[in-house]
Amino acid sequence: MHKTEIVENAAGNVGAPLDVVIIGAGLSGLTAARDLELAGCRSFAVVEARDRVGGRVYNIDLGNGVISEGGGEWLSPGQTAIADLSRALGVDTFDTWEDGKTVYMLGDMVVPSETDHTGMARVSEITAKQTEMARKVPCGDCWEAPDFEAIDRLSVKDFMAQHELSPFEQFSYQRLLKLNAGAEPHEMGLLHQLATTNSRLRGAELLQETKPGAPEKRFVGGSQRLCIKMADMLGEKVRLSEPVRKIVGWDRDIVEVHTDRGVIYARQVIAALSPALCNKIVFDPPLPEGRAEMQRQWPQRFNMRKTIHVYSRPFWRDAGFNGHILPAEGPLLWCCDNSPPDGSLGVINAFVRVEGLSTDPTVAEKTISKIYAEAFGDEALHPIQFHDIDWGTVDPWSLSCTSPKPPGFITKWGKFLHPAVGRIIWSGTETADIWSSFMEGAVRAGHHAALRALGALTRN
Repeated sequence: MHKTEIVENAAGNVGAPLDVVIIGAGLSGLTAARDLELAGCRSFAVVEARDRVGGRVYNIDLGNGVISEGGGEWLSPGQTAIADLSRALGVDTFDTWEDGKTVYMLGDMVVPSETDHTGMARVSEITAKQTEMARKVPCGDCWEAPDFEAIDRLSVKDFMAQHELSPFEQFSYQRLLKLNAGAEPHEMGLLHQLATTNSRLRGAELLQETKPGAPEKRFVGGSQRLCIKMADMLGEKVRLSEPVRKIVGWDRDIVEVHTDRGVIYARQVIAALSPALCNKIVFDPPLPEGRAEMQRQWPQRFNMRKTIHVYSRPFWRDAGFNGHILPAEGPLLWCCDNSPPDGSLGVINAFVRVEGLSTDPTVAEKTISKIYAEAFGDEALHPIQFHDIDWGTVDPWSLSCTSPKPPGFITKWGKFLHPAVGRIIWSGTETADIWSSFMEGAVRAGHHAALRALGALTRN
């Protein structure tokens, strides 16, 4: 898009500047890169610290072409951007297995039921009230909502305390919050929760859907396949095992991006990574104080942990179970049938309490297997494979799977999340106005970042 120039830095190194450098080869960064390619921009590179693409989408190879998702996996009603992307890439989807009964556990009681497997009391007063309030809270700039400062002083726990909830409703609400945000009610600000709720409502209501956020479909070959196919299309423009350590001159025409393999010069930078990860990069000159402090204060270490049990067949289906278990206590939060479309293997994925399950894989496997056996029978005691993915420890570049905002955070720091700083455009699912923290949000953020970069190149 620009004629080639040679630039020289203080150390005397020379190189031809690229139009764009994208930091991060997750869904957001690769979507932005693909958009640049489709728009005719050929002068860009994607640098990724990990030795793989995908970021927080991560396929676990079970052998013989079968995978299970260790990270984000579901396509929900109203998530149009990632659905469009999967169609464009030729990645098919299939329905999540939900036929049969859910098992509820309370102490020694094991109760199979046809009740909605989320366990959420949808008709309760609190959910109706929250929906009403959420419609008045913008998804992106939620500090523009009426009385946003008063709302942001409250936690979700404070909001729950204002309503008389049955023990089942309270239990269901807390569980759903933990599954979606990785947070307990006292850790999450009400303003953030309302904005997230409105995000789902907007996305679903555009299509007149009635189940916003429901885990309706999965991707054939796993969600990471989307990233793998985009990376294959981009070829050598994607550079793995190349962490960015320093960004110099973000306030100048040509930016220096210092990686473990050298310096890359660029006219625009798209930082497609969590704000918490930006703290691993040195900025010269330092970032403006608002942006820098927002990154330092960004919530992290809200770990999500998934386990994968693999069996020779999905035997629970034979007895009329859908694979969902909801215990009232213990290390298991929720599990589901994660088997491949043809049912050639039986796979159960579980969300577990990070602090409630041993880190010893042998102990962890037996602990969860015993719970499955109580629900589905003794065949569950003998998995042929077990995998344990803790997103707080899986690699140095994840830190946290989700970023629930505590009370007061948005009021102080929300306005610094989106605006570009010099030549740096911020991307990643955290920046999405709709479906933030979901795969859908990552794809939307990538589209938006590519448009901003192309616009900036045109103006300069």
